[in-house]
Amino acid sequence: MNTTETATLQVTRNFDASPERVFDAWLNPDVARHFLFATPTGQMVRVDIDARVGGKFVIVRRTDGDDVEDVGAYLAIERPPASRLHIQRPKVLAQVTQVTIDVVPHGQGCVLTLTQEGVPPEWAERTQEGWWQILIGLDRSL
Repeated sequence: MNTTETATLQVTRNFDASPERVFDAWLNPDVARHFLFATPTGQMVRVDIDARVGGKFVIVRRTDGDDVEDVGAYLAIERPPASRLHIQRPKVLAQVTQVTIDVVPHGQGCVLTLTQEGVPPEWAERTQEGWWQILIGLDRSL
């Protein structure tokens, strides 16, 4: 297999909340701990978010006695109504991935489109399902 091959994933979800509220949820540790990389069987141990360009986030959840860490950096943060949040996540296998979150007004709420680039093909299905679960959790958190 060619290790330079990657996939681009995209998930879109409508929210009844304002674009500002949806966008801010990604940057607020008190809200993010309820949906961002949260799992039904995991316990959030640490959620640190330095919400500025160049800032970093560290989210640690405990699953089956093991601590799983998700870390990344904010490459760009643009406020609503047309928002863009770039997150660079650490290496997944040999790749570095980039996540873009676009939040735009739609009716009384908004539409969020999440795009992740640089995903190894063997991780694509699992990663896309993970993002769907995160967006479902975000909706519940709002």
